[in-house]
Amino acid sequence: MIETLIDKQDNFEIIRDQVAAILALEVANQQTLATAALKDPNLWKLRIYIERANPWEAFLHPTIDESPLVNVWYENTDFDLSSSNVGERQRARGILNIDIYGYGKSANNPAGGHKAGDELAALNCQRGLRLVRNILMAAEYTYLGLRGVVTGRMPQSIRFFQPEQDNRAVQNIVASRLALAVSFNEYSPQVVLNTLEFISIDVIRAEDGEILIEADYDFTP
Repeated sequence: MIETLIDKQDNFEIIRDQVAAILALEVANQQTLATAALKDPNLWKLRIYIERANPWEAFLHPTIDESPLVNVWYENTDFDLSSSNVGERQRARGILNIDIYGYGKSANNPAGGHKAGDELAALNCQRGLRLVRNILMAAEYTYLGLRGVVTGRMPQSIRFFQPEQDNRAVQNIVASRLALAVSFNEYSPQVVLNTLEFISIDVIRAEDGEILIEADYDFTP
């Protein structure tokens, strides 16, 4: 019998939570840098969620925060038997899906003409995707802050889609999916796990599940 209580997260769960924490931390940091550069920080704002089925429903409320939504969810793991140890370590490659939802509201353009909501939704989605990809592929996050467990990460694909409700496309919302492949090790409970290098931040969940970050920033111009 196994004599050790299996009272831990598997590494794929830790990696998913770490990716969400990195995004929340760096989005807050980008907003601080934008403010210092006299730019609108809202253009760098994203709302981060984990494992939500329909986070875009937040856009359906009468009064909403129109910032793009990001949902991080884990899809699957493949194991490499040739480089795994049947009793201690399993070499794994997992796929994380990072969905970005953009919202746009149709309005009259003060300069003349009509401002289409679907176009604005697509542009907001693309802006959020750009920010997410650049953050996760920055050199600082080669190992996602989990050196010793994560051995690499690389985008696999990007695709765009429109969410559906009752088999119909939801208007004024456009989404994209960044599939991120992560190579890492899973360990069985018979061995001592590697020490993980976590980002030193406070992660808080709001009532609706949004991932919030508490961090102090010092900006020196």
